[in-house]
Amino acid sequence: MTAEVIVDIAHSDVDKIFEYRAIEGVREGSRVRVPFGNSAADGYVMRLKEGSDFDASKLKTIERVVDHALTAECLALAKQIAARYRCPLALTLRLFLPAEMRRGKARELYKTVVTFAKGGELPARAKAQRAALAYLQEHSPCDRAQLCKQFGLQAVKALVARGFAAEHRERVTRSPYEEVEGAAPVRTLTPAQQNAVRAVCTAPQTVQLLHGVTGSGKTEIYLTLIAAALSAGKSAVFLVPEISLTPQMLSQLRARFGRQAAILHSGLSAGEKFDEWQRLRTGEAKIAIGARSAVFAPVENVGVIILDEEHDGSYKSETNPRYETAQIARMRAEYNGCKLVMGSATPSVESYLKAKEGEFGLIELPERINRRPLPEIVVADMRREVRRGNPSPFSAALREEIAACLAAGKQTILFLNRRGFAQSVVCRECGAVVKCAQCDVALTYHSEEHCLKCHYCGAAYRMLAACPACGSVHLSYTGTGTQRVVGELKKLYSSARILRMDVDTTAGKEGHYKILKRFADREADILVGTQMVAKGHDFPGVTLVGILDADMSLHFSDYRSGERTFQLITQVAGRSGRAGEQGKVVLQTYDPENYILRFAVQYDYKGFFAHEISLRRATAFPPFARIVRVMVTAEEDKKALEALKEVYFSLKELYDAQREEFLFFNKMRSPVRRIQNRFRYQVLLRLKGQGEKLLPEIYARALAFRSRGVLVYVEEDPANLS
Repeated sequence: MTAEVIVDIAHSDVDKIFEYRAIEGVREGSRVRVPFGNSAADGYVMRLKEGSDFDASKLKTIERVVDHALTAECLALAKQIAARYRCPLALTLRLFLPAEMRRGKARELYKTVVTFAKGGELPARAKAQRAALAYLQEHSPCDRAQLCKQFGLQAVKALVARGFAAEHRERVTRSPYEEVEGAAPVRTLTPAQQNAVRAVCTAPQTVQLLHGVTGSGKTEIYLTLIAAALSAGKSAVFLVPEISLTPQMLSQLRARFGRQAAILHSGLSAGEKFDEWQRLRTGEAKIAIGARSAVFAPVENVGVIILDEEHDGSYKSETNPRYETAQIARMRAEYNGCKLVMGSATPSVESYLKAKEGEFGLIELPERINRRPLPEIVVADMRREVRRGNPSPFSAALREEIAACLAAGKQTILFLNRRGFAQSVVCRECGAVVKCAQCDVALTYHSEEHCLKCHYCGAAYRMLAACPACGSVHLSYTGTGTQRVVGELKKLYSSARILRMDVDTTAGKEGHYKILKRFADREADILVGTQMVAKGHDFPGVTLVGILDADMSLHFSDYRSGERTFQLITQVAGRSGRAGEQGKVVLQTYDPENYILRFAVQYDYKGFFAHEISLRRATAFPPFARIVRVMVTAEEDKKALEALKEVYFSLKELYDAQREEFLFFNKMRSPVRRIQNRFRYQVLLRLKGQGEKLLPEIYARALAFRSRGVLVYVEEDPANLS
């Protein structure tokens, strides 16, 4: 028997099948240790077959089987992903395994348990043994380490030696969020929800777009579909865009399905991730919930895939392979013959167009549960506030509403999509902006640590006493961040209990959960946060939402800036008034006449979509074109520039030969010139239609110029053009 093996080395030179003599116990999907060159390497068995295409006497033999990690679906999807994103198969196979497990840094954890075996007389002088035996008789079985700590190692060893106690090893399951418990009962679906479930199950399309306003009951529809899948003996995958949303959703899944739900995301410890992955792989758990990477969960026989907040940019991978989560989810749905349900109150323009044209099924929930009204949005013109001499980040209207909310014992969420105290530090003498030494971006001042931080590479710097360009001590802080907002709130409302939620306050696995739980338990009156607070959360006590600097994202040089602004405003506004009381939103802006804000204030998604899609059609931007960016980065500017020229002239040959397929073609320095000490250049292409005709050739030409020290990669419709 011969095994076709992909060696776990993500390099194009070894991206091919190697044949080995199979050993007992090996099967398709096994991870194996194989001799490779002058050493050994891990590999994945893609296929077993009789005979070989080579001289059998020259085949090397598999050394050992590591485990049986990969399912038949994993192997099939890995091939499909490698072909779609033009990357080594070893790289796509890695997506299906926890990184620590693949490196041998995570494995099963065991503990020694001591049990009571028999009673009996012990010598009077053996006081520790007598005490340990009495304790064991009442509390058996006990963790050996704890028992030894309490009564001493020698006492425990003596009890075992005399036959009064017995020891055995027991598997320890490391379960994240152990304290997260659900208490939500099974709710009776409204007629609208029943119709939605029926439509998902009966529609011919694999992909169903569930467009429901915030608070319309999409989650209950998801849970009903998962219950139906489990009843049919199948499994489910539930994806959310932010790690901060996983504990809340896990709580609801545990309430309904108990320990059948397992969580996967990058914030877990290596041991927790390994054990949760194992529970899914063995079928002990049937529901995988998590952020983007959970789309690769090792569940088999999938009955439904949920992609909540489908519009969110977090679903796009920014490391190789640069996959779109929705595309992988669709591949899995088609493989399993199940439905992919993509939900959002603000679907992406591309998804909604596909639904309107019939490629996706379209299910709409235009009203909140029990027809509760959407919160009223009040627009505060910050230009007037400036003219009135108001230097505060809060308008008069917002200050009044916060005060009223505090007086009524209700809660407030304040949203600002910028962490830190100030956006940047500027010299008032020469105008220089203090920048990161490794990245070509301005540093952000963080007042609590009294330091400057780079939000691209994470580097921290001591606060400067003088300008590094001219030596002036006259430095000023520009912009407003979440830290400054909290400081201003404390001055205005000294008795208010305030929590802040951003990247700086949510470090660690349970950073998000602890803040959200405190707020949900009414331990705080005001929650100040970035995008983390904008979506998916359900806090019955919140009746006020303040959106600071609402039009900040409108002016980014990105064709999706209007869409993202509309989505953010609608999503964060939806956190208000989700229980019985009417909610209110104060939207602060310097551009109140902007058409995007007018649509957002009216919750008019269809009006926004009609305007946006006509604009995209007229200007030939996605979804009516495909934007491709070829990035070239290197630690030496000269090397990066030389590689850019080679890539550019190779692609220009394609451009010159098929100009009718191009809408735009040019090379340029990346808007952010340097990140993590790597210089960045790019070739931007805009292709007619979806660009399927040219994409394979673009990948082939661009990736041919990768070399030692020079990274070249291709991005399709990149989520971030900076």
